[in-house]
Amino acid sequence: MTHQWIVLAVASLHVLFTAPGRAADIILVSPGAVSSSLGELIPRFEQASGHKVGVTYAPALALADRIGNGDAADVAILGEPAADALQKTGRLVPGSKTVIATVGVGIFVRRGAATPDIATVDAFLRSVAAAKAIAYSDPALGGTAANHVGRLMESLDPTGAIKAKTRLTPPSRPLADFVVAGGADFGLTQITEILADPRLELVGPLPGPMQYYTRYAASLVAGSVRQDAGKALVAFLASPAAAAVMQTKGFEPR
Repeated sequence: MTHQWIVLAVASLHVLFTAPGRAADIILVSPGAVSSSLGELIPRFEQASGHKVGVTYAPALALADRIGNGDAADVAILGEPAADALQKTGRLVPGSKTVIATVGVGIFVRRGAATPDIATVDAFLRSVAAAKAIAYSDPALGGTAANHVGRLMESLDPTGAIKAKTRLTPPSRPLADFVVAGGADFGLTQITEILADPRLELVGPLPGPMQYYTRYAASLVAGSVRQDAGKALVAFLASPAAAAVMQTKGFEPR
């Protein structure tokens, strides 16, 4: 029933988002955590609107730096704090920011591998202490989840024991590849990225007091010559039908 509702709701977007003017080629920049949702949603938007969308993926904080430095784009999906900051500097169109999804940080293992106990903060700490190696994306590369996990592990590590067993990787696929190859007992990243890879098993979210939620917002980039098409894309990504699809990919209601 839920699947049928999603199909019908997204199909109805043809009426809502069909552009009355000429089709446009939209440049969208987005964090990798949104890629599984966009992979399903963008073709539907293109069919409904007549516009074409080219998507570039990069870690969220790195994307914010690129937009701040003047990189060309029409629509940017960023963490809400970064979007707010770029609105203040004039790099994003004031009033265009729309929160589209929320996601937390999860712990994952290679599918079929032993799963650590993460039910409580104390259980998570024991699992970290017992692990031979843990892995997450290098915070220096600009991921919001990686930066949170890096700060969290530093706060838990007065003796340096956790740092000694920590393995940092490039984001997204390289992190998954590393854990799948046996390089770490478990890894940490955003839940949507875990669910998007069939080789991985989501153990669960970080325990409540340690959790960090990223609220992703879509905004128009100042200077874009495709403002109307960009507005249509932002409206589509903020629609209830798009939210329903995103929730199947691991996002929480915004």
